[in-house]
Order: sequence, then structure tokens, then C-alpha cells
Amino acid sequence: MNRVKYFIDNIASIIKGKWLVHHDNAPIEQLLIDSRKLIFPQTSLFFALKGPRRDGHTFIPQLYEKGVRNFIVSEAMDVTHLADANILQVNDPLQALQNLVAWHRKQFSLPVIGITGSNGKTIVKEWLNQLLEEKYTIIRSPKSYNSQIGVPLSVWPLNEQHELAIFEAGISQPGEMEQLQKIIQPTIGIFTNIGEAHSEGFVNLRQKVNEKLQLFKQVETLIYCQDDPEINSGVAAVWQLMSNSKRFTIFSWSMVTEATLQIRQVYKEGGKTTITASYQQEEISIVIPFIDNASVENAIHCWCVLLHLQIPQPAIALQMQQLGPVAMRLELKKGINNCSIINDSYSADLSSFTIALDFLSQQQQHAKKTVILSDILQSGRSEKDLYAEVGRLLQQRQVNRLIGIGERISHHQHIFQTAGIPEVVFYSSVDAFIKELNHLLFKDETILLKGARIFELEQIDRLLQQKVHQTVLEIDLTAVAHNLKQFQQLLNPSTRLMAMVKAFSYGSGSYEIANALQFHRVDYLAVAYADEGVELRKAGINLPIMVMNPDESTFDVLVQYSLEPDLYSPGILLLFEDFVKKQGIQQFPVHIELETGMNRLGFSMADLPVVLNALRTPFFKVQSVFTHLASSEDPQHDAYTDQQGELYMQMVAQLQAAVNYKFIRHVVNTAGIIRHPKWHLDMVRLGIGIYGGDSSGEGGLDLREVSTLKSTIAQIKNLKEGETVSYGRKGVVTRDTRIATVRIGYADGYPRSLGHGAGKMMVNGHLAPVIGTVCMDMTMIDITNISHVQEGDEVIVFGSALPVKQVAHWAQTIPYELLAGISQRVKRVYFEE
Repeated sequence: MNRVKYFIDNIASIIKGKWLVHHDNAPIEQLLIDSRKLIFPQTSLFFALKGPRRDGHTFIPQLYEKGVRNFIVSEAMDVTHLADANILQVNDPLQALQNLVAWHRKQFSLPVIGITGSNGKTIVKEWLNQLLEEKYTIIRSPKSYNSQIGVPLSVWPLNEQHELAIFEAGISQPGEMEQLQKIIQPTIGIFTNIGEAHSEGFVNLRQKVNEKLQLFKQVETLIYCQDDPEINSGVAAVWQLMSNSKRFTIFSWSMVTEATLQIRQVYKEGGKTTITASYQQEEISIVIPFIDNASVENAIHCWCVLLHLQIPQPAIALQMQQLGPVAMRLELKKGINNCSIINDSYSADLSSFTIALDFLSQQQQHAKKTVILSDILQSGRSEKDLYAEVGRLLQQRQVNRLIGIGERISHHQHIFQTAGIPEVVFYSSVDAFIKELNHLLFKDETILLKGARIFELEQIDRLLQQKVHQTVLEIDLTAVAHNLKQFQQLLNPSTRLMAMVKAFSYGSGSYEIANALQFHRVDYLAVAYADEGVELRKAGINLPIMVMNPDESTFDVLVQYSLEPDLYSPGILLLFEDFVKKQGIQQFPVHIELETGMNRLGFSMADLPVVLNALRTPFFKVQSVFTHLASSEDPQHDAYTDQQGELYMQMVAQLQAAVNYKFIRHVVNTAGIIRHPKWHLDMVRLGIGIYGGDSSGEGGLDLREVSTLKSTIAQIKNLKEGETVSYGRKGVVTRDTRIATVRIGYADGYPRSLGHGAGKMMVNGHLAPVIGTVCMDMTMIDITNISHVQEGDEVIVFGSALPVKQVAHWAQTIPYELLAGISQRVKRVYFEE
């Protein structure tokens, strides 16, 4: 690969670092900010960034053990055992990262498209790549890497082979865009739109517009829609400042006033939109295979770029018709023969391939990992170098099998055969693979599908998926991580976090959720029963796991799978003590539950002598002592909550006096984390909050719905006034009515209490009331007042547009019960943005 070569000595000069240890002038190729994503230790430079809860400096010993020898730090440190490392100290490692990449960007003169705005950045970037990849060798931001960290990581791979760069930039507070501008240094700017998203750090929209415009202060051409008054006035101010520059031009578009590209008509029909416009005194048009307004806006921005780049209009019109949807997420779903399928089959480039491999590495439920990979097109590198790096990536991630699809990857199969991958097989096309599918064994493995859009790997996805009915529960793993961080920011860095994954993770899945939580470094997991813990251990979860309701029949399983029981009564304590004594086990980790007012499980004050006697024996090692708050979410019971806390502390003092080591103290649940910070103690227990619930109503947290339950319409019928719907003839229509039968019923977990108009479902953005009785497998809804509904259309049962809290209210229950009640026959699909 032709690119600027870096060594640690010249990096030290660029970032003006101070040597703490200088061993050699090591070559640097990879910039690393996450210890979990280490691939090539010898050529990686680790930046020890500090966050609200994680300090990168703490991971230096671990990375050193794995072979990393180059570090950027901000703290003086003991380097006694790091004599053969290169350690540079700077004031701010993030600033050093940004300065290094800004210097790197200056080494290249090529067209660079910089995109900002409130919405549409990633879609516009991906569509431009689709439209221009045959003409240019392109580098672009992977996924939506547009932050203070994401932007430098996007720009660093830029090399001499690239002919066009497309980077997006997002900000959340004033002052951030100036630094991103130095890193991207765009020559062409696109301002997609402005809205309220991420507005918390700004006084008003105009300030936000002005901050985003900082990205374009040195562009040659700025593309934007002048119909937004805030953007238009902001651009006008920029124009005044830059009007003396001969290099600065504006390419505007408008639907209402005169502009560079004047939109004359937008006509939607049959799932397509025809857009007609005037450009340079000629009438031109495009057709796109989308009808939503956001897609129309995004396509026009792309149209402007292509016209500015002097792409012939006939070629533009042809390519616009072939625009494909942009998959913004990695999907994880159950496959045939106990396999897990990760579908990322919309693009193939090294950056997004690395991200997909990171996601594959997170999945611990199967020991075997298979990657199905198409040709990587338009990489800007020699194919020999390209596939050699792909081979190294696969070998580093311990992929067991590669299935290559395409003539180019097949041509270089010898590279993979010598790369240490246990099994490799190649096919010239998807059709050739499908013909041989019966001769390939897929069983008990995780399969990553990664390919360029033109290969249509979704055909393989459909063949490998577990066949189930069309009701699906989608679980957003990005939202899980987001919600986790929302609660972590309320905690002191020293406070640990236990995540509750009992009851199939509140209906959201078991090992899939646990894998995500383990990746994001929670400290403990808790399950209700031993078999739930066993499932997690078999899926590769190695976090400590507390079992909250152990029983005598599972004691052997607890020991076999290193599960830690909650001992809550004299009876269970003495039984378990007798068991470990007979097994010759000492210092087995246990948790002690105290009764302070919940009156469910736990040792009372009167029971403490039994516990104290047991703790004086060598058989147990107390990991934690905890209690349950009865009403942490309700302000009228705050005095009772504090009473529970005080009683707990009295009992803990007696237990602590009986042992010569410290144990973890924990009291609060999700609502308690928000409302009772004084009881955070050593650890907190986060349950429904992970999944987007907040029963306290006081959090002020930006929690996201994790689960979306959706189904499809099986049939539509037109009924006359007086006819009835469903069992018992209780659903009587009082007018001519159009009903849709949805593929979900109480066997799927949709409560019968939502029948007869109590519940509603979302169809085409509108609420449709349930009519008649909910059946075992079907539910009918009234769609009389909703237009353009067809059989096969998607129906949202709950999700971000229809919160589960609202549906639970209609069902006269709580979100916990609704989520936990979703049947196992409902297919779970996990995705990560």
C-alpha cells in the first residue's frame, strides 16, 4: 500500500510529546483508542483517552502484555517494567490524536467532501459512494464515525491511491467543529439540514448553524438547500466573509425560489419519485426508488454534488434509479442448526469490514466463526496487498472458516490458504455458492455475511436464517450501550455496576444482551435461576454471575459453571454449606441477601447469628451483601427507603466485623440509581433501565427504547355495519369498517387485555385500535381511517414510535411484565448501529 509512512520519532515531533521512555524508532500504522479492538500490536499506537468512567491509562499493562509497545499518555507513570516501550506524554491524548491526523490530512491534495447537518449525513455519504465508486477510488467515514474520535479514525487510512474522500462531521456543543475542520479540510461542503437533534449544548438553532458552518470555512464549493431560513442566513454571512476569495462558490438548491438547481416538481407514484429541475437553463430530471421526503432531500444533495463534479446528466439519471437503501446497522439473528447470523451485506471495504469483525468477536455463544466475504471493490490498493491484509484480519480474529465469493477474491485464494485460516473455500458467484449449499455444513457457529451490494448476499442470508413466522422482536444493542452510559454517568468511577439479565433479559434475549454488556465492561451479571447462568457460561460469558434464586438441585451446576449463589435464608445457607463441605471446597464465592422491609427474601436481623457462624468457617468467600428496596421509585416512601438503608448498614456492620476482608455493598435498583445517590455505595443493580425503562419518572435521562415488537398484516377485509369480529362476537362494527388481521396473538405475548379497543398498533405512522378479542395467533385492528395499507405491510406493536410503557398502560400492567412475556417463538433480531 502506498501511503505516508510514520515512525514514533516523527510522531513525537508532530504532537510535541515528551518522552517518558524511548526504546526505538518503531513504525506506526494503526491508531488505537480501544483495548478491545487490538489487531496488530507491533505497529499500533495507543492513545490513553480519559472518559467519565474509563481511563485509558489503566489498560496500558494489559496492552503491553499483548505486545503493544507504543503509547501516548497524559499522566506521569511508573515505567519500571516498560523499558522496551515508547511512551510519549502530552497534555491531552485526544488533542494529540486530532493533531496527528490533521497533519496527515495535509499531505494530500484531492477533492474532499465534508458533510454536516442534523440528519441525513450518513445516507448522503453512502449514496455518494454508490453513485461515484465506479469513477473514483473513494475513502469515506465508516458507518457514522463523525465524532471528535470518529473523524480522526476515519481520516487516518487516507493514502495516495485515493482519488476522492467523503467524511461526515457531527457536533454536540460549541467549539467542536473547528477541530474537525482541521482534520477533514474539505474542499466541497454539504450542509444537509438543521433540526433539534443534539441541541442541548446550543443557545438556539442559529448558533448551531454557525457552529456547523465552521466546517466549510475553507471549502471551494458549498452545497445546501436555501429553503431553510436559518441555514440560508448563516450561509449568507459566510458568503460575505469569503466573497473576496475567488475559490469560494455556492451551489444551492430550492423548491420555492431561484437557485443553482431549481426544483420544479416532485412526483411520487408506485414506490418511486420523479424529481424535475432547472439547471443552467435546461430542464433535467431523476427518478429515485424511494418516496419519503428525507430520501428526496438526500438524493437532491447527491444530485448537486454530481452536477458540480460534471458527471453527465444521462449517467446521473441512470445511477439514481439504482440507488439502494443504506443498511445503518449490523443485524444478529438465529440461523439454521443452532447458528447465529450477522448480516452486514450492503458494502465491502476494509473499514466497515473491521467494524463487522469487531462485532463478530463480541459474540461468544459459539466457538466456531465463519466469514462469508465477497470481492472488495474499488479499495485503492493492489489486490495482493488488500487480500493479504484481509487474511491478517481474519487470522488475528481467529476466524475458523472463510467462504470467498467473487472472481477477484477467488483469484487470490492462495493468500488465504497460507494465512493460517483453518478452512477456506471459494465460489465465483452467489449462484455458485447456492448450488453447493447442500455440501456445506453450517452448525453451532457464528456466521458473518459481508459483501458489496452488487453481490446480493441477502440471498444467502435468507437461506441460512431460522425459518419462523413474521412476528419479530428487534433489539437495538446500540441503545443498550447508550442506556448503560446514561446510568454510568450518574455513578462515581469507583462504583461498580451489576446488570440484571434474568427472565431472558426482560424478554430481550440471553447471551446476546450479556455479550453486549460484557463488551461494555459491566462488573457483574445477575440471573434468577442457575440454568440461565449455565446458558450464559456456555455462550462464552466470563463475567461473574450472581444467581438470585438457587435451589438444592442445582448446587452441583453452580460449582461446575462458577456461578455465585445468593444465600437468602438459614435453610439455603446450611444446605449449601453442607454441600461445599462434602465436596472439599473452600472459599466458594457467595452473596448474602438481607431483609430490610421488602419482605420477600433475605436474612432478618434475628437470622444474623446463623450467617455469622457460617462466615467464620473456611467454606465461603462473601462477594457481596445486598438488600432490595421496596419502593425506591416513589417519593412518598422515601422515608421508608432511608429506613431500609439504615437497617441494612447496621446489619452490614456486624457482617463486616466477622470477616477480615472487604465485600461489595449494594442496595439500589434502576429507580434507586436515579433517586437515591447516597445509597449507591460500592455497586448498583441496573435492570429495566438497560432496556429503556425508568419507573422513577425523575431521571431526566435520554433513555432509548431497546425493543421493537413488529409483525405484518396477513389479510385485509371490508366489513359492513353490524358485522362482528373474532371470538364471542363481541367486536361489533358500528359502521362500514376496514380491518387488518395481524400475525400476533396471546401465544406470542400480546395480552388478551388489549382486545376490544383497549390496545392500539402503529400502521404507516398512525394508531389503529384493536377490534374484537385477541386470538392465540392473530389480532385484528381497525384501519378504516388509514390510507395506503396493504397486505404484508409492517405493523409496530411497540417500539420508539409507540413506547412499551404506553402499551403496558393500556394493558393495565407494567413494562417488565409485557417485555418478559414475549414468547420464545417470536424471532429475536439483534442489531448494532
